[in-house]
Amino acid sequence: MFMMNKLEKELPSWLTYHNADHTRSVIASVEYLAKAENRTAEEITLLNTAALFHDTGFLESHLKHEETSCKLAKKYLPDYNYSAEQIDSICKTIMATRLPQTPTTELGKYLCDADLYYLGTVQYWANAEKLYAEFKKIGFVRTNTEWLVKQADFLATHTYFTKTAQTELESHKQTILEEIKSSVKTMNTHSHKPTLSEIIQDACFIVFGIIIASFALKEFLAPNKFFDGGITGISLLVHELYHFNLGVIIVLFNLPLIIISYFSVGKSFAVKTFACVILLGICLLLIPDYALTKDKLLISVFGGVFLGIGIGVIMRAGAALDGIEVLALYTLKRTSFTITEIILGINILIFGIAAIKFGVESALYSILTYFAATRTIDYVVEGLQAYTGVTIISGESEAIKYELVNNLGRGITVYKGQRGFLPGNFEVSADCDIIFTVITRLELRKLHNLVHNVDPKAFIFASTIREASGGIIKRRHKH
Repeated sequence: MFMMNKLEKELPSWLTYHNADHTRSVIASVEYLAKAENRTAEEITLLNTAALFHDTGFLESHLKHEETSCKLAKKYLPDYNYSAEQIDSICKTIMATRLPQTPTTELGKYLCDADLYYLGTVQYWANAEKLYAEFKKIGFVRTNTEWLVKQADFLATHTYFTKTAQTELESHKQTILEEIKSSVKTMNTHSHKPTLSEIIQDACFIVFGIIIASFALKEFLAPNKFFDGGITGISLLVHELYHFNLGVIIVLFNLPLIIISYFSVGKSFAVKTFACVILLGICLLLIPDYALTKDKLLISVFGGVFLGIGIGVIMRAGAALDGIEVLALYTLKRTSFTITEIILGINILIFGIAAIKFGVESALYSILTYFAATRTIDYVVEGLQAYTGVTIISGESEAIKYELVNNLGRGITVYKGQRGFLPGNFEVSADCDIIFTVITRLELRKLHNLVHNVDPKAFIFASTIREASGGIIKRRHKH
């Protein structure tokens, strides 16, 4: 009664789920499961005690509360004539409830099932609401939709360990899982429809991007016979060689690629890109050629920067001004070259012709323009959200996988491997899971902290992701 009174009086009020009522429920559930499977009186006593102490760590912190619960058990139980062996058994039982649950003892299986007993009962939704309020308080979830997805993921991977729980609870748990999946699918069905504010925001991005790109082309590049890569570079080259109207050329050269993108990328992307190219053509017709400067370095750098800003802003709206990526993707399916190699080959051809027709110096400055535009596009589209691939090797891979998926909110890929083979101890090795995930560089510190809290000795290495197949451009919206 001492510890139950302590839980009732000292647990924070924001613990709407992990409170004294939850502890009472776990005690009742573990006793029911143990008696149903004819465990001994001593085992039932140990299980009840473990259930009583299993969440006492919340008295100090919600982080690593299982370890704190064991510390409190070791502090108080000797006063109640528990032997060192019994306390050790109780602590192992408590630690089995740490997510993802991995009981290594028979008693641990009973407490794990009792701790999540509600998953297969009619009390599920009431408990889920309490847990949602608690998780929202600590920032683990932000929206109800996110909470539904996390519930579906958790229920899909959860398993009961005792025969009684499997027989009596599993079926109802699966019914709840299907209900949650149905709710998630319903939300996803409607989530693709943009709101009015999103439409207005995208329109503003597109108009701003077109104005900036047109400014770069007409005030920096075209009057000075400077070129860019991609379809824009080809258009500038044809414009200088044959003196066709630049706006008309860009529209004509992009039209076939927009048609291809309609089938290979999506209707929304193709429609937006078509509108962007038409508006760009109109702007180029209306804006007169006027060289703001004759300084070739300024033209290269600032012409590329302004062009990159315009293209990048439009890409953030889910469209494009240059169909070169579509052409590269189309070619990729018919050759063994990568998208990067295809785009590089096209650009080498553009700059090669420029060198022959307008001189090596003009071609070299054009390459600088292309570089400035490319780097600016990367920054505008990715900003601080540049992607990093992270590989983690640890003996605590199960716990790390749980942290990455459920706390960091990232998908993972797991490779089977072996760790060990150290100098002087080469013959010692062990099977392990090698975990790979993709995060933004802003999340790298958080990932390091999550992994370090689980396993301070974990081996982590990261690398910048330069190219990912399966997509054309990084964009915010699905097409």
